Amino acid sequence: MSTTTDETTVVKEIQPLEEATVRFCGDSGDGMQLAGTQFSNTSALAGNDIATFPDFPAEIRAPRGTLAGVSGFQIHFASHDIFTPGEAVDALVAMNPAALKTNLADLKRNGVLIVNSNAFDKKALGQAGYEANPIDDDSLSGYQVFSVPMTSMTRGAVEGLDLSVKESDRCRNFFAMGLVFWLYGRSMEPTLRFIEAKFSKLPAIAEANRRALKAGYNFGETTDAFRSSYKVDKAKLPPGTYRNMTGNQALAWGLISAAKLSEKKLFLGSYPITPASDILHELSKFKNYDVLTFQAEDEIAAVCAAIGAAYGGEMALTTTSGPGMALKGEAMGLAMMLELPLVIVDVQRGGPSTGLPTKTEQADLLQSMFGRNGESPLPIIAARSPADCFDVAIEAWRIATRFMTPIIILTDGYIANGSEPWRIPKMADLPKIEVTHPGPRNEDDPPFMAYDRNDELARPWAIPGTPGLMHRVGGLEKQDGTGNVSYDPQNHHHMVMTRAKKVANIAEAVPPQEVMGSESGKVLVVSWGGTYGSCRTAVARLQAQGKSVSHAHVRYLNPFPRNLGELLSSFDKVLVPELNLGQLRLLLRDKYLIDAVGLNKVQGKPFTTTEIAEKIESMLD
Repeated sequence: MSTTTDETTVVKEIQPLEEATVRFCGDSGDGMQLAGTQFSNTSALAGNDIATFPDFPAEIRAPRGTLAGVSGFQIHFASHDIFTPGEAVDALVAMNPAALKTNLADLKRNGVLIVNSNAFDKKALGQAGYEANPIDDDSLSGYQVFSVPMTSMTRGAVEGLDLSVKESDRCRNFFAMGLVFWLYGRSMEPTLRFIEAKFSKLPAIAEANRRALKAGYNFGETTDAFRSSYKVDKAKLPPGTYRNMTGNQALAWGLISAAKLSEKKLFLGSYPITPASDILHELSKFKNYDVLTFQAEDEIAAVCAAIGAAYGGEMALTTTSGPGMALKGEAMGLAMMLELPLVIVDVQRGGPSTGLPTKTEQADLLQSMFGRNGESPLPIIAARSPADCFDVAIEAWRIATRFMTPIIILTDGYIANGSEPWRIPKMADLPKIEVTHPGPRNEDDPPFMAYDRNDELARPWAIPGTPGLMHRVGGLEKQDGTGNVSYDPQNHHHMVMTRAKKVANIAEAVPPQEVMGSESGKVLVVSWGGTYGSCRTAVARLQAQGKSVSHAHVRYLNPFPRNLGELLSSFDKVLVPELNLGQLRLLLRDKYLIDAVGLNKVQGKPFTTTEIAEKIESMLD
C-alpha cells in the first residue's frame, strides 16, 4: 500500500502485472493513432510481446465531437506470448464525451478511466448524447476515474512558445501519452527521439510536444490522485533483433526480400485504396533496393502494368482491396492465361461496394476463388498475423515462379494496420528462390515451344528479346505446346484441365496441415487469416481445462493442404469462425462433404476470444 511520509511526498506502489490492455480514444484529429503507435513502439523496446488494434473512421476528418468521428488505438502488451490485441480494456483514455460513450463498455469493472475533463462541456456532452456530465454523477462509479484537465494543463506546459491555441491543443495527445507512460513504467526516451526526428524543422512544435509529454509524465508522478502504477516485465521471446511491424510493412519487406532471393527487380503497379495503400507507401522508400513503384491512374492500369513487368522477366506485384479486386478481375484472368508469375495482394475490408473502408472483414475469399470469367483457378495464400505477412510474401513468390502462375495473397484491415514484434531474419538464412529462364537458341535448334511444360506443368519463362525465343502471348486460347491461337474444342478442354491440374499440383509442394493439439477428438476449430489469434487463444484456454478441442489454421486456401480432408474427418465436429457469412465453410463442405458449423460475424471488428470459446463449449456440451 502507498503511504504518506510527509505533507508533500507520496510513496507510490508499483503493482506487477503479467499483461495489460490500454486504449487511447478521442476525436479523429486528436492524434490517437500516433499516441497508440508510440506506446506500442515503447512497449516493444521494453521487451514486451505486443499486439495492437487501430480503429478509425473512414472519413478524413469526421464531424468533430460526434460518435461517428471517434478514433481509437488499442495495445495489448505482456510478459508472455500473446496472439490478440486484448478484449476487455484495463485502462481507457477518453479525450472527449463521444470517445467515452463509444468505448466505455469495453473497460473492465474497476478499470482505470482517464478523461480530459476540459472537453466535457455542454456542447460536447450534447453531441455525445449525454443529458448530464458523467464525471459528476455516479454513472462511472464502477471504475477508477481520473478526471484530468488535459487541455488547460497542456496549454500551461507550452506557454511562452508563441503557439496559437489550436497548435497548443494539438499537443494534448503527448500529454496523454506521458501520463500513460508513467502509469505503466514506460520510458519517454524513444518518443523524445521520435519528436526530435519528426519535428526537426519545426523547433517550436518539437519543444511543445516535449513539454507536453513531460508534463503528462510528471503529473502522474506528483499528483496524489494516482497512488499506484504498474509494471509488465519483459517477455521471454526467442533471442534475436526485433522491431515493431504492421502487417503492411512486413508484407512490403517480405516482397523486397523475395525479389532479392530470386535476384529480380521488384515492380509494383498499384492504385491507392484503403487499407492497402501503406504497402505502396512503404515500397516507395526502397528505390535503392531496385524497387520500382508505379501509381497508376486506376486499378486496371495498375494490374496491366504489373503484367507487363512479369512478361519482361521481373518480379511483378499489384496491391488492392476488395473493390479493386473486382476491377482487376479481367486482367487477372489474362495473367492466368499467359501463365506468368504475378503477386496480387488483397487487403480485405468491410463491404460490399465502398462498405466500411477502415474496418476489417474476410469477405473476399469467394471472390478470389471465382471472381473471374471462365475456368480461371489461381492459388490463394493467407497471412495470419502482422509478422506472418513477411513469410507469406516470400512463400507466394516461391509458388508463383515455381508453377508459373499468378497468386493471390489475402490479408485484412486488422492484420494490415495491427502490429506485433517481428524478429529480423538474416538474409543468408532465407532459402534462395531459384528462377530459370531459357537461353538463346541457334537456327539449327527446334522451334521454341512457349507452352512446353515440366513435370509440374509449369511453362518456361522466356525473356522478350532473347534470340530464338520469339513467341505469341495474349488472352485467346493457346494451342498446347506452341502457344499459337487455337479454337479447337478438344484443345480448349485439354488446356482448361491442364491449368487446373497445375494449380492442384501446388498441394504437393506445400507443407501438410498442422494441428495444435490432438489430431482427432470432439471439436476441431478451423481458422484462416486474421482470426488466428483469437482462435488459438480460445483453444489453448479450453485445452488447459482438459477439453477435447484442437486448432488447425489454414494458410493455403487454394489448393488446400493434401492432408486436410483426412484431418477434418477425424473429429466429431468442425467449427469454422469467419468474419463473413461462411465462405471457407462453404468450400470445406463442398470439397470434403463434412457438416462444418460456422461462427460468423460481420461487424467490422475481429472476434474476441470469449466469443469463440463460448461457441466451442456449446458444441462440446
